[in-house]
Amino acid sequence: MREHRENIRGSGMKSFTKVGTAVGTALLLAACSSGGTGGSSGTSGGSAATSPSDAFSALPAPTPTPTPTPTPTPYGPVLAGYVDPVSTALGKINPAADLTNFMAGLQEAATAANSASSGLGLSATPAAVGTTKRQLVTALSQLATDLTKIRTDIKAKTYCTTGSAFAQVGVSEGLKAIPAALAEMTAAGYTTNFTVPQTPAPQTRSLDNGTFVTKGRLRGEGELNIDNTEGSTDSVVSLSKSGKSSYSLYVGKGKKASIKGVEDGTYDVFFSDGIDWDPALKMFTQDCSYTKFDETMAFETGRTYSIWSITLTAKVGGNAKTSDVDEENFPQP
Repeated sequence: MREHRENIRGSGMKSFTKVGTAVGTALLLAACSSGGTGGSSGTSGGSAATSPSDAFSALPAPTPTPTPTPTPTPYGPVLAGYVDPVSTALGKINPAADLTNFMAGLQEAATAANSASSGLGLSATPAAVGTTKRQLVTALSQLATDLTKIRTDIKAKTYCTTGSAFAQVGVSEGLKAIPAALAEMTAAGYTTNFTVPQTPAPQTRSLDNGTFVTKGRLRGEGELNIDNTEGSTDSVVSLSKSGKSSYSLYVGKGKKASIKGVEDGTYDVFFSDGIDWDPALKMFTQDCSYTKFDETMAFETGRTYSIWSITLTAKVGGNAKTSDVDEENFPQP
């Protein structure tokens, strides 16, 4: 029943609108007809009757409203609108964060640089800075590429700490080219708030060959001789028990070194290779790898004592198998 009443009401509204239009038209025509009759009775007064169409044609034509011409946006705000977000994103890259959050910051900055390069490349540009804009667009695109590569290199352990990775941000060719282009823009009157982040210089620190990173008690008779003469990177070899390092020795590339005085016991043998040893973190910051010998190494003292020798590079005829391990499972030196 409710639906039926609504349909009737809707139909009534449509009929009312049409009737109202018809009545209005009739009244208008009647008024004109009446006015015409009045004009006929007044013919002797010399007045000519005016038809409705003549009355409307006598009105002046409306003056068209002119369409306002859009005012072009000044180029300075356009430039800053693309460039400043890149500076903001670069400022969020936090070298104190863990690698996961650090990579997220790199991704945000790379996205901002790529968007700025694309948007600025399509923007209308004053002729006087056309060449400079193209240089800036190229630099922003290169920065996006450089930041993306650093993220990839972190995943590949080319850079193993945020410090070493952040140093690579500073040597980005794209980042280094941006200030020069923006300086020319500023000279032309177009300013931005772009700031180059302060990054550390890349480092390649190392310890002297044979330096102990962890020096346990050397009151045994055992010896471990380590050969890294064919190695392309430095190494740290660790003898560990129960997941803790008892002895850790730094062995330079192309070098040999020994641990003498190893106490009796059975040890797991780990070694880490890489570049740039960070003494505070006790790890390599670049090209790092973590490896474990599959077999344990027993040191025993009796009438004789144990002397072990290991080679850190694979050799034909070698009899020691190794396995890669995660950094989390590597004994802390």
